[in-house]
Amino acid sequence: MNTLLADEGISYRQMQVLAWLAMEGDQSQADLSRCMGVEPPTVVSVIDRMERDGLIERKACPDDRRKRIISPTERALPVWERIIGCAKRINQRATKGLTKSEIATLRSLLERVHTNLEGD
Repeated sequence: MNTLLADEGISYRQMQVLAWLAMEGDQSQADLSRCMGVEPPTVVSVIDRMERDGLIERKACPDDRRKRIISPTERALPVWERIIGCAKRINQRATKGLTKSEIATLRSLLERVHTNLEGD
């Protein structure tokens, strides 16, 4: 996946930011940090690069002047669409030869593993 992302000129962490923004809408830097499971300084450095590259913008939070809200820009949309295409190709490759039932079982097991690890 890293190679495919590098072809798009973004890192794995930048892809994570775009994914959370696509799924949850605009987020504060603190919320992104929690969602991604990383320390706030890590998110700040990723956001700095993305803002520099024109993929996101920071806005003042109307309810709390200390917060900054992160929003994707128009430039991020085609990048996100290409990432989705890459993810679909990876998913097809990873599940090649598996039945729908096996894929469902795999997903269920991976979700349980993820849930088990969330508390750590």
